[in-house]
Amino acid sequence: MRFKNRIVVGLTQQLTIIGEGKKKKVIAKIDTGATKGSIDTKLAAALQLGPVTRTKLIKSAHGNRLRPIIEAKVKFNGKTIKEEFTLADRSHMKYKVLIGQNILKHGFLIDPTKK
Repeated sequence: MRFKNRIVVGLTQQLTIIGEGKKKKVIAKIDTGATKGSIDTKLAAALQLGPVTRTKLIKSAHGNRLRPIIEAKVKFNGKTIKEEFTLADRSHMKYKVLIGQNILKHGFLIDPTKK
């Protein structure tokens, strides 16, 4: 669905992460409070994503942590986007990928009622 030339997404969204000769479809959580997207460390390793380009101090409810940053390609609602993601241990979380503001700026709007 489109609105004023933007793609409307829900609070979760299926996307494809494109790695070195590998790709994987996952359901990602949309997080407008996150400045960068985040990918689970083990998923990034399995898809051979990387290399780490730099690190960034991330502030969260669990405290401040220095996280590695990689560039990765994702296919999201028909658009292929190359963007920075932080790496984090998301093994205890329901969603292995989090979509932040840096990806949403590529022309997406969020509709919380959309499934």
